[in-house]
Amino acid sequence: MNIAALVSGGVDSSVVVHLLKEQGFTPDIFYIRIGMEDEEGYIDCPAEEDIEITSYIAKKYGCRFEEVNLHKEYWDNVVSYTIESVRKGLTPNPDVMCNRMIKFGAFIDKRGEGYDHVATGHYATTETVDGITFLATAKDPVKDQTDFLTQLTYPQIAKAMFPIGNMMKSEVRTIASAAHLPSADRKDSQGICFLGKINYNDFLRRYLGEKEGKIVELETGKVLGTHKGYWFHTIGQRKGLFLSGGPWFVVKKDIEENVLYVSQGYTPEAQYGKEINLLGFHYLSADIWNTPADGSPVDGWSVDVKFKIRHTPDFAQGHLTRVSDPVYGTLYHLSSDTKIQGIAAGQYASIYDNDAHLMVASGMII
Repeated sequence: MNIAALVSGGVDSSVVVHLLKEQGFTPDIFYIRIGMEDEEGYIDCPAEEDIEITSYIAKKYGCRFEEVNLHKEYWDNVVSYTIESVRKGLTPNPDVMCNRMIKFGAFIDKRGEGYDHVATGHYATTETVDGITFLATAKDPVKDQTDFLTQLTYPQIAKAMFPIGNMMKSEVRTIASAAHLPSADRKDSQGICFLGKINYNDFLRRYLGEKEGKIVELETGKVLGTHKGYWFHTIGQRKGLFLSGGPWFVVKKDIEENVLYVSQGYTPEAQYGKEINLLGFHYLSADIWNTPADGSPVDGWSVDVKFKIRHTPDFAQGHLTRVSDPVYGTLYHLSSDTKIQGIAAGQYASIYDNDAHLMVASGMII
């Protein structure tokens, strides 16, 4: 079997190589460069240490090593998406786009076509049902990353390999320590790599500027303060408002008027909802529910599902239907059994079977 392993220098992808070698495979190792060093004023991601560790892993296990520069593809497909989403008042998910468009997209197009599988350090699994390969949840519910893979296509899933998906994070660390891997005690990466050492708000300021607006209490209409642009704030945000008498949460944004609406308390009612509409509904592998195929709303059609709207170990129980909307036409609608906090337009809802095992579909929250 011919395997390409995407290795970042972190503990998870390093252990992927170790496990593949134990199974008798010698993967070709690839490090993807997506830093913004070619953009004026940017400091590159601190990639030197990552590359040094990845190169060491390749030598230790006798694997061919290659760097792949996907800077332009990352800018065109992930960075630009992030900027435009924020400009529209949406809450983007760069990780979802990076996995679909870069790790399992541009990389495969550029270097991965000749490989049977592309192995990564994601906490996820795959399962074949009636000859169809589905994305499935990981053994470790806290580390499960299927929600970051929620926009993968079927050819991408069929090519994907997740060697650590059936392990707990603690097991991965133990293996790395026993194998004396340099990443054994390395902290998990945080943040968005294309920023390098640039603060996220500085990044937004560079492309969207600043524009003063009002911060208004939702329930009373009282002006509590000002902000420097709605694009610096997300639904559910608590920090960075600099208001007294808190805690305060961002619960609504008026994009046209550049107004932030906030509400007080840890669990303000305005932060919660039970109804979620999804645009661009996407079956990852197959429609296991036999949804009527003509695309129109379906009277009486509803399926019980588990779902997530953010990265969390917890699943919500809900009901999925297809509805008609005067603006968007046909939408898919999630009705949750319990109130969900922080429903944010632009984020993705990941929809699983009722056993919370197979990921079946996803859609963007509107």
